[in-house]
Amino acid sequence: MKKTWPLDTAVSFDPYYGEPNRDGDQGYEILPDGRVTVRIKAPGAKEVVLDQFGRMHPLAAQDGGMWEGTLDLGRGFQYFFLKIDGCDVLSPYLPIGYGCCRPMNFLDIPVPGEEEWGALDGIPHGAVTRHYFPSSVTGKMEICLVYTPASFDPGKKYPVLYLQHGYGENETGWVYQGHVGRIADRLLHEGAMREMIIVMGNGMTQSESGQGRMLFPKMLVQDLVPFIEAKYPVLTDKWHRAMAGLSMGSYQTSLVTLTHPDMFGYAGLFSGFLRALREGTNDHLALLDDREKFQAAFRVFYRAMGTEDQFFSAFQADDELIREKGVSMLRRTFPGGHDWGVWRRCIHDFLPMLFQD
Repeated sequence: MKKTWPLDTAVSFDPYYGEPNRDGDQGYEILPDGRVTVRIKAPGAKEVVLDQFGRMHPLAAQDGGMWEGTLDLGRGFQYFFLKIDGCDVLSPYLPIGYGCCRPMNFLDIPVPGEEEWGALDGIPHGAVTRHYFPSSVTGKMEICLVYTPASFDPGKKYPVLYLQHGYGENETGWVYQGHVGRIADRLLHEGAMREMIIVMGNGMTQSESGQGRMLFPKMLVQDLVPFIEAKYPVLTDKWHRAMAGLSMGSYQTSLVTLTHPDMFGYAGLFSGFLRALREGTNDHLALLDDREKFQAAFRVFYRAMGTEDQFFSAFQADDELIREKGVSMLRRTFPGGHDWGVWRRCIHDFLPMLFQD
């Protein structure tokens, strides 16, 4: 009997945005002070809690089986687990995204003075298309999402950014949680970035060994890039091809771009790593031993991380490695942790740097 891995089915998951408030029924309401009122109907339940990665927020029982709480989850993007009598529950009345290897509820609580990354307005908006393609590396059909700008013209050739998610996420993350399409739409409307195609693959490829995600770099080079170049009108030289990723995707980006400097002229490492933290090899770092060759290979090699990120010491260790090698990379820090608030800032900062001939 063929084993089905959870993520084999999860790649087809489409996040859902619950309604903020339904006339006092189930849902949520963001208050002016940044707190949020959450209402969940759970008749017969003894306890309803929002578990914010160990920070517990209990809801209080109301009449009619309703549970309610006005909670301080913190500003910005917040994942959490909804627990009813100790069991994890997914509420359809709260926004849903894919993270931590599963569908999860989340809330996006505005930060005063910060751009509303997900705002829909009157500017032209691009399209996101789902494709399935055969992989010679995994032996299965794989999936990707492709953003095309509102002005997309099949008779014109475009540069391409391959943009990767983090561990436990999938190809939908950058669209639904990261709002990359809307960020690109806004930058294009402002004339701040060049028109491009953005490709988001599923970096959590599966294998019997459990190390399937380590196959992704090979799959991208061998299968995904050729698929995109056969499907879309794209420029195929290295100076019109870029790769970036967050967390696990940043290491995948480092591995791919430093191993294949003939293919990629731009690299972006968001909240992440030049080298493997645990599993994996670092043979790709050999390119850093030749300073002139490295500098000639990339027009932009970008690294960024949140100042409160739990992996900031690894970022600083990479700083030291860069100093030892004598190479130059573009370094940024942003307020925040290992979260979508930082990654949205990263992509907003990075996109205008690409393909500026």
